[in-house]
This record gives sequence, structure tokens and C-alpha cells, in this order.
Amino acid sequence: MQHAKDIFLSILRNKTTNRQAFREAATQLTHLLAHEVLQHLPTQSIPLETPLAATQGIAITTDVILMPILRSGITMLPTFISYVPQARIAVIGARRDEETAEAHLYYQNIPPHTKNTRVIILDPMIATGGTGLIALSLLKILGIPENNIIFCSIICAPEGIDKLKKQFPAVIHVTAAIDDHLNARKFIVPGIGDFGDRYFGTEG
Repeated sequence: MQHAKDIFLSILRNKTTNRQAFREAATQLTHLLAHEVLQHLPTQSIPLETPLAATQGIAITTDVILMPILRSGITMLPTFISYVPQARIAVIGARRDEETAEAHLYYQNIPPHTKNTRVIILDPMIATGGTGLIALSLLKILGIPENNIIFCSIICAPEGIDKLKKQFPAVIHVTAAIDDHLNARKFIVPGIGDFGDRYFGTEG
């Protein structure tokens, strides 16, 4: 699976990739990540009937909330819904100050949940980790145990992922790549540029 990830990552990294190809590669990569995330969700054996015989299958046994972080996180949402169609959806918005690179929460809408709910955070990029800390801190306040949270991203900077792991060590992280470093402008290097701008067409 890593070979397939690398192929789609290469398309995302290439600065000459057009918008359509960028979107398609992002979607295909999200499918691969969703497969990995599913391995962390509890399942149980269920009886079922095929056209020929009775047999056993498996089904997800827990309540799931998908939580995209605006705006780029919503690009991953349709793919994840296709794997967990009964999931409820939480949305948070955190905006990064371009001068300080610090993130600030400006919107949240979290559906009802229990201590057994699994929450899957969707955010394509973890740079400084500031937005991720806001999301995880909010879930902690709401009573979601760390080990019930899966943070799914496409690409990370080591500084950001290390910050999240230090403050929330039990959170499960699923990502396609951890890159080399953040530059002086807090962009991931080598990275893919600004994911949102390239996906939504708001470059320049």
C-alpha cells in the first residue's frame, strides 16, 4: 500500500499537476488512508446469508463521528462517508494567523456522543500542529478519550506531529507521509504547497 501512496503523493507534490489531477490523486490517497483507519475501528462477527449459504461477516460495532477541519478537511469527507455511511459529522473551523502561524477556533458543531464514540479527525496537512491541538483539546473537554480518536492526514511536518503526540500520546495517527521540516514561513518541506489553494483553485 505504501507504493500506491507514494505514487499519488508524487502527483500531489508535482507543481505542474493540474487541478483535476490534483483532486483525483487526493481522493485516491484518501481511499488508501480510509482503509488504514478502518483497521482501528472495533468490529464484531455477524451472521449473514449469501445467495448460496449461511456464513459469517463483520460489521463496525461502535458509534463513529467524522470531524473534518475547515476548510481542507471537507475534501476527505465524502470518501470516508462511503466507508462509514452511518457516521455522524462534526465540523470545526480553525483559522491560522499568517503573521504568527497560530491557529484560532472560530466555529464548532459537534453532534451528541458518548465516551465510547470513535472520532476520526480529517485534515490533509499537519504543519505546526496548532489546528490539531485545538481539535484534540476540544474533544478532551467534551469527554472523548484520547484512545478513541484517530487523526487522519495526508502529509505532516515532524514538528507538528511531534507536538500532537507529546500532548496527546494515546491518539492514533494515520498519515501518508511525514516530511522533512517546516521552513521559516511554517510551510511543510518538501511538501505539496498549500493543499486548499491547489484543491479549491484559490492560488494567487
